[in-house]
Amino acid sequence: MSYTGPEFESPQPRRPRRGPLTVALAALVPGALLGWGVYETLGDGGSGGAARTTSASGSRTASSAPAPAASRGDDGKVSGSPSAPSRGSGALRGKVVVVDPGHNPGNFRHTAEINRQVDIGTNYKECDTTGTSTNDGYTEATFTLDLAHRLRDLLEREGATVRLTHDGDSPPWGPCVDERARFGNAAHADAAISLHADGSDAGNRGFHVILPGSVHAGAADTRPIVGPSHELGVRVAGTYLRATGEPPANYVGDGTGLVTRTDLGGLNLSTVPKVFIECGNMRDNTDAALLTSGSWRQRAAQGISEGIVSFLRDS
Repeated sequence: MSYTGPEFESPQPRRPRRGPLTVALAALVPGALLGWGVYETLGDGGSGGAARTTSASGSRTASSAPAPAASRGDDGKVSGSPSAPSRGSGALRGKVVVVDPGHNPGNFRHTAEINRQVDIGTNYKECDTTGTSTNDGYTEATFTLDLAHRLRDLLEREGATVRLTHDGDSPPWGPCVDERARFGNAAHADAAISLHADGSDAGNRGFHVILPGSVHAGAADTRPIVGPSHELGVRVAGTYLRATGEPPANYVGDGTGLVTRTDLGGLNLSTVPKVFIECGNMRDNTDAALLTSGSWRQRAAQGISEGIVSFLRDS
């Protein structure tokens, strides 16, 4: 998503990336990721596959998944046969994961609806935005939906119950940021993640994981989830870096790949451990080449999945 949308204010001033941190991050494995706790005090910073729909309190629709697939190509189509355990028989049996594909391809046709103001606890913001796109027109909403399908398949192969906040055409726009948070709450998710790609300036590249800051205002009270969300984010950041080779962002987070924010409705209103991930910058040509590659998106899904699995196994 772009930093100009309702979920973001202006980004932090650009600071040099710390080379040694990047090297250290690449060597991390889930068991060693607790060492990242030093960054907890960071200040606020800047498809394929058919689906089944189901409902949950606080959201208009939700989507579950078909039988897990071995892999998806650039067109999102399934190829190969799964070799992992079938759904419900893996290590995450009994765990619920909510995957929130940022934005919605239908938002472009429903601007009046997504411009409606909603309460995020600290203030009011637009329901949603259209998101960003690459210079060649590959949209963030298309990217996040494809990545969500890949991530869902991987997590279900581990036995988790995975619920999507939307599946592109169901609902046809949104949901609003407050609904996305309530969806995870109503599902009693053990972990939730919102998938995005950034729309920053060319030359700004890399990923960052956004953690909820401590908020206690109106309907928002993140205090119980700040700790576990930080742990989830640390693990996802480490495994994502290892799986994709994408560096931590060089324009926010001081090279750590972690940013804490208090102006995100999807985090402010969550009562379950939740993070956002900005997988790369769509406006940078180097990152755009990765984000538009189906094989790279599969690696991105694998990295995110490994972080979630690590968090849930140790929870």
